Amino acid sequence: MKYSLSRRSFLQQAGLLTSATVLGSSLDLFAFKKSGLQVGYSAITWGGKDTDAIKDISSLGFQGIQLRANAFGPYRNKPSELKAELDAHQLKLVMFSSGNVEIDMDKEESTINMHTAHASFVKALGGSSIQLTNNARPKDRKPTTEELKRLAQVMNEIGKQTAAMGIQATYHNHMHQLGETPEEVDIIVQEMNPKYVKLLLDVAHYHQGGGDPAKAIHQYKDRIHALHLKDVRCPLPGNSDPKAYKFVELGQGNVNLPAVFKALNEIHFKGWGIIELDGVPDQGKTALSCAETSKKFLQEQKIAIS
Repeated sequence: MKYSLSRRSFLQQAGLLTSATVLGSSLDLFAFKKSGLQVGYSAITWGGKDTDAIKDISSLGFQGIQLRANAFGPYRNKPSELKAELDAHQLKLVMFSSGNVEIDMDKEESTINMHTAHASFVKALGGSSIQLTNNARPKDRKPTTEELKRLAQVMNEIGKQTAAMGIQATYHNHMHQLGETPEEVDIIVQEMNPKYVKLLLDVAHYHQGGGDPAKAIHQYKDRIHALHLKDVRCPLPGNSDPKAYKFVELGQGNVNLPAVFKALNEIHFKGWGIIELDGVPDQGKTALSCAETSKKFLQEQKIAIS
């Protein structure tokens, strides 16, 4: 039997095909933007060449940037110049590395003054968050509970003063610092006053410290302000030390980043995830090429950067 397709049937089927195509495109777009995560990029890889970092990060389509305390010196008296540079490249300052928090009582006042000065600088740049770290981990022993709690107490005071300026203080967990292992991080976080200090969860440092970043996202879902999206490779080929590690581009290491993104979706996270790579990991690469590799990985994971 010869099949005959009427004009009406043809138009109906064509309409259904068009609708399906449009719907499929919409679903693809929805899948690409299903995460509420906002993605920025840290300037640390450029080694202090912040204007280059701003240009490169903007050229890749990122809308947020993290700058470090090295920018404070040259721009502290002229923040409008740096802000103009950020504005020209349509970048928002989403995090500022404010540096070390001293737990020595004799240094408490000076450390608070330093971070509040940085917070004032960040506010002038249109930013809203500072990152706090601590490099006073004992070399010959594990830190005591008292030392960990003391760090949180000083951060609480910093956060109280920066909050009055409209700037959120965040604690960054870090290898070789106070808060290396999940157990240490938990002591610090539980002692932090959530009104004044939130968590900047670095997924690579947490992984290398023996933790599960996806589990931590659920555990601290009410405490997380931002994340460092980061990857780490361990062990290293040719290195006899099984604990030796190197930070690498996203998707090039051992961190289960798909599980991280899944956990962020599950807690409906709407904040910033900042890609961070401390330095160019291999010869022949550049800060820009490393950023391109990480961006490609995000695209493969259906994570939009803008």
